[in-house]
Amino acid sequence: MPAPNTAALAFLQSRRSRPAKTLTTPVPGDDDLRALLTIAARTPDHGKLEPWRFIVLQRPALLRLAAEVEKFVSARTDETAIIAKQTAQYANAHLAVAVVESPKPSPKIPPLEQTYSAGAVCLALLNGALASGWGANWLSGPASHDAEFTQTHLGLAPHERIAGLIHLGTETNPPPERPRPDVDSITTWVAS
Repeated sequence: MPAPNTAALAFLQSRRSRPAKTLTTPVPGDDDLRALLTIAARTPDHGKLEPWRFIVLQRPALLRLAAEVEKFVSARTDETAIIAKQTAQYANAHLAVAVVESPKPSPKIPPLEQTYSAGAVCLALLNGALASGWGANWLSGPASHDAEFTQTHLGLAPHERIAGLIHLGTETNPPPERPRPDVDSITTWVAS
């Protein structure tokens, strides 16, 4: 029988993202953040392609992006609630890491597996931050999925896209538990 890591299992069984709007200062410092990025970079990566990279968005950059997001979203809708929500995601943040999917040409590793690896980096960064005692949340939004916006304002190459924006900070109040999936209703057992 394997020896379980009971602390890790307890964390994974109870992990809960913290809403980004409830995160405040202090935020991880450079050394703490480098440690979290190192954890995230240990994600499964078939072919050792590293089909992802990080953009650390500090407060001044987030404020700059908030103004650009507001213009971007306003050009696509006149619903003030949507504009306000999307703008606030950047304007109220103190630190976020953009995980950039940056696929590499490979005869063996299909693009979809590289996409999955970038998503795994997001989850590893999120869980690493939570396990370290920080509040963290994985978000996206219309601007982060728009090639023109991300290339112009975040410097992405045409073949890159945002896998997620991981917001980091100190939680102001613990979130309530939420309903979880019924594992039996979504699991099929195949014995033969």
